[in-house]
Amino acid sequence: MNAPTGTGRLVRFALRRDRRLLPLWVLFPSLVPPTFVAAFNGGYPTAQARQEYLETSLHNTAFTVTYGPLHGSSLGELVSWRSGFIPVMVALISLLTVIRHTRTEEEAGRRELIGSTAVSRHADLAAALVMTCTACLVLGVLSALVLIGQGLPATGSLAYGFELAVAGWVFAAIGAVAAQLGSSAGSARGIAVVVLGTAFLLRGIGDVSALSGGRWGWLSWLSPIGWAHRLRPFDGEHWWIVALAVCATVALTAVAVALSARRDLGNGLFAARVGPAVAPPGLRSPLGLAWRLHRGSLISRTAGFAVVGLGLGGIAESIGELMNNSSPAAREVLARVGGPGTVVDQYLVGMMTMFAVIAAGYAIQAALRLRAEESGGRAEPLLAAPVDRLRWAGSHLVFALLGPTLGLAAFGTATGLAHGLNTGDLGRDLPRVLAAAVVQLPAVWLFAGLAFALFGLLPRLAAGAFAILLVSLLLGWLGGELGLSQWVLDLSVFNHIPQLPGAEVTVLPLAVLTALAAALILLGLYGLRRRDMPSG
Repeated sequence: MNAPTGTGRLVRFALRRDRRLLPLWVLFPSLVPPTFVAAFNGGYPTAQARQEYLETSLHNTAFTVTYGPLHGSSLGELVSWRSGFIPVMVALISLLTVIRHTRTEEEAGRRELIGSTAVSRHADLAAALVMTCTACLVLGVLSALVLIGQGLPATGSLAYGFELAVAGWVFAAIGAVAAQLGSSAGSARGIAVVVLGTAFLLRGIGDVSALSGGRWGWLSWLSPIGWAHRLRPFDGEHWWIVALAVCATVALTAVAVALSARRDLGNGLFAARVGPAVAPPGLRSPLGLAWRLHRGSLISRTAGFAVVGLGLGGIAESIGELMNNSSPAAREVLARVGGPGTVVDQYLVGMMTMFAVIAAGYAIQAALRLRAEESGGRAEPLLAAPVDRLRWAGSHLVFALLGPTLGLAAFGTATGLAHGLNTGDLGRDLPRVLAAAVVQLPAVWLFAGLAFALFGLLPRLAAGAFAILLVSLLLGWLGGELGLSQWVLDLSVFNHIPQLPGAEVTVLPLAVLTALAAALILLGLYGLRRRDMPSG
């Protein structure tokens, strides 16, 4: 049978399955850069104002880590730099899409069913890559056309489009490799996300080192995210980066195909260990089993929060010094995002909000583990035993609430510790920063409750909790800079959290959010008791 046999039909099948999701993730990122065009035209209308913005942001470590290096003050350079986090989002979506159409299909048993028809062994992998890479190319072209329509130069706009596309291509191939390594779809996603996080970290360290004249600038070249930024739209475009990314994508795809030929269906190269014949006492309860399933993610993410907190807390003072010397317009933007405190407090508010969003994503993922257990057929044998379905659901819900709590507590403690050691006032700064992290929890719990309610009432739409989180993220990310109306900003859950440190604590919104989270959990339990299981 020829290698591509059945690939075309599987591409059509994948497009049919993603007919609602695919247009969203292709269209939405292309609509973000025009908001930055409007923001820079409104906030920095003259060349002098943009030059001041450049001087303010050029040596800002946090900005460099988040968006990449800034090279010039033209409108196109500022817009492409400010959109520098979008390639990371495209990379994340691309790798998750490939894993969804490969390993997730295997776990659900559909791959075995399709494999009994006239399709080649690697047709599903090829179909997933073709669909994802084509979607990335369409996204890049749309983004370029949108920027051209805003009056930016065509060459730079096209380079920006390729910046998004190459990030998606390379990480789609990385997702294909991870799908062969993991023993399940969850472990494959974990491997791929760790690779993405490492690439982001390497790019950030390399760019900051190059900015300060250090010797670690070469680290950026180890990161595909760094390659994408080095296309340098609107700044003497480096087109050969596209060829580099295509070669890497082809090489990684070849590795994925070779690995796929060497593993059994349903297993990964890293095989799951065979457990003992008799479960230890700790696993003989729903809570013990849930701990076994969640403990790896809980421990690794809590440690990750702490490590990143140490780094961000360590640079807080330098951020304050830089922003104190910046233009009034830049300080006004920071005040809109970070509240009424000092510049360092405003920076810490921004970091706390960002990590609250990450913690909310973790809460949703932990809550949706129930959906994975159900659709994977593992919940049925457990519920056939004398285990009430509410006990089973509650055991996973404990970790959806506890995991983000520990993560944010670790982040706040580490950030406050590093910041307090820098200022020499640990007794004052550690409690303030820890409180700023912990105060985010009602919003995080609300998203855990939302995911659980959707799982109980409308399981097919449970993943929609991520879409609502994305809307909150974008409103928080763009709303302050764009000066959107207050009622629009209030649609973001995180906009109701007190902006600590620096602001007053108001108990009412925290109580309301906590009550809403509890109500959503009760709704989820009610729906779970009444619906059939499994509900595909």
